[in-house]
Amino acid sequence: MVEHFFQCPHCWERISMLLDASVYQQTYIEDCEVCCNPIEITSIFEEGELISFHAQSIEQ
Repeated sequence: MVEHFFQCPHCWERISMLLDASVYQQTYIEDCEVCCNPIEITSIFEEGELISFHAQSIEQ
């Protein structure tokens, strides 16, 4: 697991999420730990290193 820090697209607070480096590419939805709004997370790893990360707000 890799901890990645980024800015929430809803409340703009700096938050972190644990990403599974053993999975090459994944997209999932997780709630912000500050404002509880859903965020679509997309991450891509290559040889255990994070090469792409995108956090997008989800309209409720």
